[in-house]
Amino acid sequence: MAEEIIARRSRQQESSGQPRRIPSQQRGRERFEKILRVASELIEKNGSDALKMSEIVEKAELSFGALYQYFPDKTSIIRTLAERFNEEGRQCVAAELAKVTNADNLRTALSVIADEYYAFFRREPVMRDIWHATHTDKLLQEVDAEDMEFHAQALLSVLKHLWPERAETELLAIARLTMQLLAAAVRYAVSLDEKEGAQAIALFKKMQVADIGRLLG
Repeated sequence: MAEEIIARRSRQQESSGQPRRIPSQQRGRERFEKILRVASELIEKNGSDALKMSEIVEKAELSFGALYQYFPDKTSIIRTLAERFNEEGRQCVAAELAKVTNADNLRTALSVIADEYYAFFRREPVMRDIWHATHTDKLLQEVDAEDMEFHAQALLSVLKHLWPERAETELLAIARLTMQLLAAAVRYAVSLDEKEGAQAIALFKKMQVADIGRLLG
């Protein structure tokens, strides 16, 4: 009990949403990954709102001290999981945007990105839960905002290459809004059942995001 109280006080003093430390030794890395694996299992079963550090301790067979050695609170665990999933998404976006050579390619790339993101969230219930949780947690909102800006900047680079004569401020506004609309469409689609969600994504791609070529014509 004393250990738990000390750990809780330490956690309250460090609510940055970041892991306390990333281990470099194998034993530490294994423990770090075990914590994340157990947290994922609990989130998939009960949702991120119901995640409790005490349950992680019990299921991972760790002490509170061992858990708080790496993560000061559950937000830091959820944030770590979110950032890992976001990295997978960034790789997908980068790969598709790298293929763009003209406005038609861009439309195709954005459609593929929408499809890939929708499929990704369908097969990853943990990330789907975490993505919805970003609405209510300020620190997780920061992670979401950082990720959206990364995608906007990636799209901006493509727009600048295709339309170098246009003002960067105009292109950045288009890039940001495009990625926000795409994310909102995917977020809405994954809230539906699988069939309706697929129909929503198909409709979104028709409405698209972007006849950016016509917009900038």
